[in-house]
Amino acid sequence: MKKYDRLIFVSNSDTCRGPMAEAILKSKFLLSELEVESRGLVVLFPEPVNQKAEAILASHGLTMKDHTAKMLEQEDFDERTLILVMEDALKQRIFQEHENVQNTWQLSEYIKEETDVTEPVGGSLADYGACYELLDCMISSLVVVLNEEELLC
Repeated sequence: MKKYDRLIFVSNSDTCRGPMAEAILKSKFLLSELEVESRGLVVLFPEPVNQKAEAILASHGLTMKDHTAKMLEQEDFDERTLILVMEDALKQRIFQEHENVQNTWQLSEYIKEETDVTEPVGGSLADYGACYELLDCMISSLVVVLNEEELLC
């Protein structure tokens, strides 16, 4: 039996890092089916993906053009959902704002690295590209961890 049915990447507004992480993971090979989504902690209305993030994704053959930002809700927390946040401050905020938080980790913590995925919003296209490269590397490590967990279950 697999450990998780769903994985949610959480970022600030669900318009950049979370959707990029979602697109990258969906392009990778996992041993078992996993529903992959992204959410934000501050979503005032359903915005599309940041244009620079979408441009970087497109340059790698990926897209999130149909994505609209969604808020992380209390219902997202359950024993079959893995929640991965981009930085420690977001993780702390989740624990402050939600009850019965479970299976919530910082992405770097889950893959046993020590790198935050910083917000490129407001930066140059090169900043978005650097964010993508970091996410791609971290998500490649995440795939290894998830596949190993699958083999151990």
